[in-house]
Amino acid sequence: MHGNGGGDSVDNGTAGDAIRIEGLTKTYAGRGGQPAKEALRGVDLTVPRGSVFGLLGPNGAGKSTLINILAGLVVKSSGSVRIWGWDQDVNPRQSRASIGVMPQELNLDPFFTPRGALEVQAGLYGVPKARRRSDEILRMVGLEDKADAYARTLSGGMRRRLLLAKALVHAPHVLVLDEPTAGVDIELRQMLWENVRRLNEERGMTVILTTHYLEEAEEMCGEIAIIDDGAVVARDRTSSLLGQIDARTMVIQPEEHTDALPSGPGLEAERREDGSIAVTYHAGQTGAERVLDAVRSAGIRIADVRTEQADLEDVFLSLTRGAHHRRSA
Repeated sequence: MHGNGGGDSVDNGTAGDAIRIEGLTKTYAGRGGQPAKEALRGVDLTVPRGSVFGLLGPNGAGKSTLINILAGLVVKSSGSVRIWGWDQDVNPRQSRASIGVMPQELNLDPFFTPRGALEVQAGLYGVPKARRRSDEILRMVGLEDKADAYARTLSGGMRRRLLLAKALVHAPHVLVLDEPTAGVDIELRQMLWENVRRLNEERGMTVILTTHYLEEAEEMCGEIAIIDDGAVVARDRTSSLLGQIDARTMVIQPEEHTDALPSGPGLEAERREDGSIAVTYHAGQTGAERVLDAVRSAGIRIADVRTEQADLEDVFLSLTRGAHHRRSA
């Protein structure tokens, strides 16, 4: 696929950034006597070109508002947004041409065929007929044999594929996937990720992913930002974020069933359904030997022991809990 109608990016000192957001705020006016809702509160965020970047956060954190501002669907209250070097306020056409968004909602016209939908979308972006790649894109997302079927006859999974295809018609530099695999089957999820990897590795497309599936972000994203209550509470390489959490869980399999649980400063113990005992501790404060001493002191004889590392969910909960605690203090 060829470049889009937006042309190349401008040289304004942001050459390494696919997205640069500074001081972004959005306040929705209150309705029916309700107070105004501050959805974004001074977000600063850069997304490097060529990355697969994860944007994580609980429901209501501001992810969708941020995505909709990038897509040009929501007007920001203040701050600046640059997409591929184009300032959204100064060059709205070029910035919008640089980004493709696969939304959560299945917003398809039921009377268009997939091919017809892509042709209309390409027309909206001013892609000349000679440079349209509708059939190539349909083949990529596995809708080749449904090119002339009405959208209303497509299954939910096929409609999701069509949303991805629509986001690609103008060959954007940046592809945004908003909760792309929520509620989809394993086959569709694998198809989506194969396509995303191919677009990123072969074409250098920058991909921004919002997801509730933390294991998905862990597997797919080189870098992650966590947004909570309208603010970015963390942004780092995925591996570095995982390294921030020094919580470890030692899983003890006792030789025989026991009601005893080890206790001690900095230790949290719980019994699991399989009869094992999980002891969580912080490696920076408590050594593994001290955990084993506490287990033995409780009269528990050890048949087997293993250690579990923190995963992204632990990081996520730790950071969002910390952010709420700081604001309520």
